[in-house]
Amino acid sequence: MAEFRALITRSGLKYTRQREVVGQVFFGSDGHLSLAELFELAKRVMPGIGYATVYRTMRVLVDGGLANEHHFGEGHTRFEVAHEVDHHDHLVCDRCGRIVEFEDEVIEARQVAIASAHGFRMRSHRLEIHGECQSCVAEQGGGVAGARQGV
Repeated sequence: MAEFRALITRSGLKYTRQREVVGQVFFGSDGHLSLAELFELAKRVMPGIGYATVYRTMRVLVDGGLANEHHFGEGHTRFEVAHEVDHHDHLVCDRCGRIVEFEDEVIEARQVAIASAHGFRMRSHRLEIHGECQSCVAEQGGGVAGARQGV
């Protein structure tokens, strides 16, 4: 929260109780929250908080590198805490919206090799694999083996 407070101040904004609540809710969360979800969580702590305050605070966090924003094809942005050394990628269920984070050293190494082979200096990347999670496949009666046939 100290880094959050410093970022708010550096951005020329006042460090208010409302912004503090947004920071506490966001940094205390585990996952990928939409703006509406963050707003609802913040309202539980501070019923009078405004949607605009949540929006502006999240913009500052993204611009300041403390939050990452993702567009998983749902029509809205999701936010997650930015981790400096903890890179991960995402599996996104297009049916239920479940998001699974994963790490794979082989994929990471291949991406660096591909970029290098093309003379490209990579600063960052995002990998999202879209499909249906195991639970959604099971609901359809397909099982995991059935899901693999589409790959």
